[in-house]
Amino acid sequence: MSRPFPLAILLAGSLTLPLAAQSPRTLEIDDLFAVKRVGSPQISPDGSWVAYTVGRTILEDEKSETRIWMVPAQGGGGDAIPMTAEGYSASRPRWSPDGKYLSFQASRDEGETQVWVLNRLGGEARQLTDVKQGISSYDWSPDGATLLLSIRDPEDEDEDDENESDTREPWVIDRLQFKRDGAGYLTGNRHTHLYVFDLASEELTQVTSGDYDESQAVWSPDGKRVAFVSNRTEDPDANSNSDIWIVAADNTDQGQTLLQVTTNPGSDGSPAWSPDGEWIAYTTVTEPEIIWYATGHLAVVPSSGGEPRLLTTQLDRNFRGAKFSADGRWIYARLEDSAENHLVRVNAGNGRVERVVSGGLAVRDFVMGHDGQMVALIGHLDRPNEIFTIDGNAAVQLTHENDELLSGLRLADVMNVQFPSEDGTEVEGFIYLPPGYQEGFRYPTLLRIHGGPVSQFSHSFNFEAQLFAANGYVVVTVNPRGSSGYGQEFSKAIWADWGNKDYQDVMAGVDYAIEQGYADPDRLGVGGWSYGGILTNYVITKTDRFEAAITGASEVLYIANYGHDHYQRQWEAELGLPWESRENWERISPFNYVENIVTPTLIMGGERDWNVPILNSEQLYQALRRLGRETQLVVYPGQSHGLRVPSYQKDRLERYLAWYDKYVKPAGKPATG
Repeated sequence: MSRPFPLAILLAGSLTLPLAAQSPRTLEIDDLFAVKRVGSPQISPDGSWVAYTVGRTILEDEKSETRIWMVPAQGGGGDAIPMTAEGYSASRPRWSPDGKYLSFQASRDEGETQVWVLNRLGGEARQLTDVKQGISSYDWSPDGATLLLSIRDPEDEDEDDENESDTREPWVIDRLQFKRDGAGYLTGNRHTHLYVFDLASEELTQVTSGDYDESQAVWSPDGKRVAFVSNRTEDPDANSNSDIWIVAADNTDQGQTLLQVTTNPGSDGSPAWSPDGEWIAYTTVTEPEIIWYATGHLAVVPSSGGEPRLLTTQLDRNFRGAKFSADGRWIYARLEDSAENHLVRVNAGNGRVERVVSGGLAVRDFVMGHDGQMVALIGHLDRPNEIFTIDGNAAVQLTHENDELLSGLRLADVMNVQFPSEDGTEVEGFIYLPPGYQEGFRYPTLLRIHGGPVSQFSHSFNFEAQLFAANGYVVVTVNPRGSSGYGQEFSKAIWADWGNKDYQDVMAGVDYAIEQGYADPDRLGVGGWSYGGILTNYVITKTDRFEAAITGASEVLYIANYGHDHYQRQWEAELGLPWESRENWERISPFNYVENIVTPTLIMGGERDWNVPILNSEQLYQALRRLGRETQLVVYPGQSHGLRVPSYQKDRLERYLAWYDKYVKPAGKPATG
């Protein structure tokens, strides 16, 4: 790890909350729908306002809704002002360069997503674009005369037409990557391209084309060029390549004339122009052969083409995003370091990294104003993401969307802990203690495992862990090997060896909680979603220490997923082609050890999950039923990898608690001395 941590840190709320009218209560399931999701901060050109989004989930209407608000940038108790109305969702707030207008994208009156604009002083929003198939993204040109639009090709006319019997046409597939979770089968030849929309003439000009997709497009400072990201290899489905390209904003040949500025075989993305337009900063992965285990770094390249310079290879950590300072000397980015996410600046000349905002927090996004003014979206263990102004190295809270909810809640104390794994490797995690925790008592304890595998638990608000703690459980969350915040070798340690070192690490977290006197060794539960469910499957095939398990959206028989999920390229890179290296696939499949499972196991997943298909959950359930084990299968209709229907989200949490309460909590006292 990059620095020493104290053995245990009790995190107290750093936010001063108004006194609740009544005594604080513990968290409940329905509070999930009271938490407001803050995001997309944008500073007005004059620096006086910050626009942002607030999302909420409406259980009774089975939907989510996002509105745009703005707040005085200097804080001082100024009230936030709603800029869009209830009843529809708005996203991607952007200020016009003169600061008079606030734009956003939205689908209103059941139409396609378009760009809308409103006077920041108030009034009705006016629709700017009218693209038949809608727009995917947009940005203002520096002079405010045009918009840069990302638009997906329209469907063929006959694709929309249903015949008299409503029988759908068959999917005809001829590409290597032929499905994607949430999108379904990938058929046809539709791609996303860039267009320039002239606001005065309302003329729409296509500036890129071809059998490729363009994304992350950004204007040059003078508005004459556009940098974007695209995989223009011969077969984009066969690799993870993406490069930075440049097209003239007044291009008339639909992008036949392009300048390729990066040629790295890995993923290059997040392009950002220097203020003079001479350089482009970007993120890069230089070892694509190790897929998601590779570390992402910052680099710069001349915008006219030339040799790139890697800036951050001296620090084996992931960098995300890139924005130049006003003087061009620094590149600001987010740095993932252990379980923390910092805001840093990197010297554009020598690569020196300086931490601007660091410590026990998670910086999720940031934006910069014209004069260096900066705001960031930051989360903490004791509250969800809010927007903060950055003053030197201090972060001052600007929005308070969740204050009212938090003021009435008694949350768990959370300890950030480190402990040795079986082979001596230092591992980090968090332990949640139930509100009202009494020292000297041992509590029923849940090991909850994160997805990924290349992800992590961080210094951010974990509703699920807080809910379990509110219901009387100690909750152990661990960042085992495979997690993303500890360097490439730590992440790659599970390469083609899932369920080995990561299993040792999560079990070491449970043993640590027992040694410290928090956890009752006779009342343990385990569970997780996605890779959290996958590692749960390994846990229950390797040990009978747990009284209950919940495995969500998981896999057990990997060979069955080849050609069925959407990870064929990644499977092949890590395990080889199944007909050439079948032993690799079988060696790490938990299904081959299913007879070892004696733990009562709840199995869950989405009917249409093509990330981690329900197929494997069904196979696990069938095997456990045949073996006579305590088990149940819950399949959510129409759902992909993430459950989008609010009542299903509530149902899942209710089932979590019911299963753990039945098997982990015995009748009687919630804790034992």
